[in-house]
Amino acid sequence: MTKQFLEMPDKDGYFGEYGGQIIPPELKAVMDDINDAYEKVSQTEAFQTELHDLYADYVGRPSPIFFAKRLTAQQNGARIFLKREDLNHTGAHKINHCLGEALLAKHMGKTKVLAETGAGQHGVALATACALVGIDCEIHMGEIDIKKEHPNVTKMKILGCKLISVSRGTKTLKDAVDSAFEEYLQDPVNFFYAIGSVVGPHPFPKMVRDFQSIVGIEAREQFQQKEGCLPDYLLACVGGGSNSIGLFSAFLDDENVEMIGIEPAGKGLDTPDNAATLTLGSKGSIHGFECYNLQDQDGMPLPVYSIASGLDYPGVGPQHCYLKDIERVKYETIDDKECLDAFMQLSRLEGIIPALESAHAVAYAMKLAKKLPKEKTILVNLSGRGDKDADFVAEYLSL
Repeated sequence: MTKQFLEMPDKDGYFGEYGGQIIPPELKAVMDDINDAYEKVSQTEAFQTELHDLYADYVGRPSPIFFAKRLTAQQNGARIFLKREDLNHTGAHKINHCLGEALLAKHMGKTKVLAETGAGQHGVALATACALVGIDCEIHMGEIDIKKEHPNVTKMKILGCKLISVSRGTKTLKDAVDSAFEEYLQDPVNFFYAIGSVVGPHPFPKMVRDFQSIVGIEAREQFQQKEGCLPDYLLACVGGGSNSIGLFSAFLDDENVEMIGIEPAGKGLDTPDNAATLTLGSKGSIHGFECYNLQDQDGMPLPVYSIASGLDYPGVGPQHCYLKDIERVKYETIDDKECLDAFMQLSRLEGIIPALESAHAVAYAMKLAKKLPKEKTILVNLSGRGDKDADFVAEYLSL
C-alpha cells in the first residue's frame, strides 16, 4: 500500500475523520494498553509464526479461488470467481481475527474473552479460538438471532462458551453489542472484548483489519497465478465491514481494480427496514468511534434490519467511511429478495450454499456480470457458508 494507506489509522486511531476513541478516560487507558500490547506482540516472530501455522494447519488456509462456471454462464457476461472463505474451519472469515484476538488476550493474561455475535459466525469462531488457547469465553447474542441461527447456537454451547441471550431493544446485533460492552466494563482490566468486526474504539478497527488482510494478500497472489492479471472488480458484503476490508486492503493501490461493498437494503431503502449505513447514514458516534451510522434526529442509533443477521448493524468500520469519502470504494445495496434469489442460484448452479450475508455480494455480482463484457472478471469474497441459514431459508421459502 502507498504511504497514504500504510499510515492509517493515525496514532489516535483515525482514518481521516472517522474512528478514534469516543470513550471514558478510564477505558481509554485500557484501550491504549491493548494497542501497546498488539503493536509489541503482533510484530514478534513467535506470534507471527504461531498465527500463520494455525492459519495453515488449523483453519486450512489458503482458502481457494473458484471459477463459478455455471453461475457465470447464466449471466452471459463477466466471469465470476469466488474467494472461498466459507471453506475455513468454522465456516467463515471470522476465524482469521478470532485466532489473533484470542492469542493476544492469552498473552496479556486476561481471564475471560467477551464478544457479541449476530449470525453466530463470530461467536462460533471465537468460542473455537478460546477453546484452542484455553481461555474462558462469553458470547452475547440477540434473542431473535438465537432462534434464527440455532445451528450456531448449538455449536457455541458444545465449544464451552457461556451464551447470554439479549432480550432488550430489537433483540438483535446492536443490542448484543451493548450488552457485551456493559459486561466488559465490569472488569476491563481482566476481561478482553474481542470485537467481531472493524468497528469499535481504536485499536480494534486496525487490529481486525490486519488479521483479516490475509484474505486480500492471498487473493491477489492466487488470482494472478490463475489468470495472469488482477481482477477487474472486487465485491464483498458490508455490515461492520471485516470481510470486505480484508479483501480490499491488498488492492487499494491498484487503480484498475474497482471495489464495491454491498450493503443490505432489507425490505427497501424507502422503508425503515434496512441497514444501508453508508448509503443512507450520516456521520456520528456509536460504540466508541466516529463513523457513518443510521441515526434519529437526536443522534441516537436507529433500529436496523437485514435478513442476514450479521449485517444488521447501524454503524460501519471507519476505514470504509474514509474509502467512501475519497471515492476509492463504491457502496451499493441488495434487498432481501435479491439476496434470497442469489442464495438459491449459487446453491443449485454450483452446489455451494452461501451465508445470507455473502449472498448479498453474490447477488450484486450477478447483476454486474450481465452488464459487462465476457473478458471482464469479478472476484467475490464468499465470506461464509450457509449451514446456519439453511433451515431459516427453507422455512421462509416454503421449500
